[in-house]
Amino acid sequence: MNASNRSPVALTCGDPAGIGPEIASKAWPRLSDEAPFFLIGDPGHLPRATKSVVIEDPSETHEAIKHGLPVLSHPFPEVPSPGTPSSANAHSVIDVISRAVSLVQTGSASAVCTAPISKKVLVDHAQFQHPGHTEFLAALGDVDRSVMMLAADELKVVPVTIHIPLQDVPRALTSELLEDTLRIVQSSMVQDFGVVDPRIAVAGLNPHAGEGGMLGLEDEQLIRPVCEALRAEGLAITDPLPADTMFHSKARETYDVAVAMYHDQALIPIKTLAFDRGVNVTLGLPFVRTSPDHGTAFNIAGKGVADPTSLIEAIKLAHRMAAARAKTPK
Repeated sequence: MNASNRSPVALTCGDPAGIGPEIASKAWPRLSDEAPFFLIGDPGHLPRATKSVVIEDPSETHEAIKHGLPVLSHPFPEVPSPGTPSSANAHSVIDVISRAVSLVQTGSASAVCTAPISKKVLVDHAQFQHPGHTEFLAALGDVDRSVMMLAADELKVVPVTIHIPLQDVPRALTSELLEDTLRIVQSSMVQDFGVVDPRIAVAGLNPHAGEGGMLGLEDEQLIRPVCEALRAEGLAITDPLPADTMFHSKARETYDVAVAMYHDQALIPIKTLAFDRGVNVTLGLPFVRTSPDHGTAFNIAGKGVADPTSLIEAIKLAHRMAAARAKTPK
């Protein structure tokens, strides 16, 4: 699809005291012809040198982006000081996310790309009731559960359990959770990535995938039965594989997406392969959502050194996923 015919991606501003405004400004000249997007936020928060165009409606994006970064104005109570989040702005950060989702739900935007937020600021100053960004988006999409994927050209990988201590992983890892995750991954690979028969590689929990029970029983007693049951339904899913041998280049040629059992098992390989280019994707939502794979970076905000690469890749991927989803039969 020609860029001029695409609905634009809605980019939320994130915490304006972080690097969100800077990387949005840097992304515009590199994406203006390839992946139209508009920023939802306060135009006054952008770096002074930014060429921007205030728009009244997302439909104005295609013309505006020829001249500057399109900004759908969302005034904030306070001008942020780079690196120092403002309690007065916390509610507005949340409102911008809600507005972006609403624009996608009404068809004014094709996807949501979110700049980083500070969960602590929102919890402390805006009574934020969700564990994180992703859970809030799931609530806005009225779904019970979503799945995190880290994506790059070299690798797509999904952790079944995410931000919990390693000692808690075996208890958290249930047959129901694994099956649900694998089904969401299967569906998303078809719907959002256009892979007709996705090949899913599943990592074992223990070293050597348990080595027949000698190094742990979870692989044989929990993971393998789920894989076998889904394979009997026609899904192309491996039995649990040793995680230390499934991420080298030749191994990656044998699958389209990998599913890991815990956070670092998934994130170490992709951050080794594509540290600056990885994109955080939320699967299982009724709309497309991507995000750069980094945080607010308050420590470098306002210094002009933030790298926009992950944001650029996130916006580009949002466009591709939205296009794939539009082609998928309902």
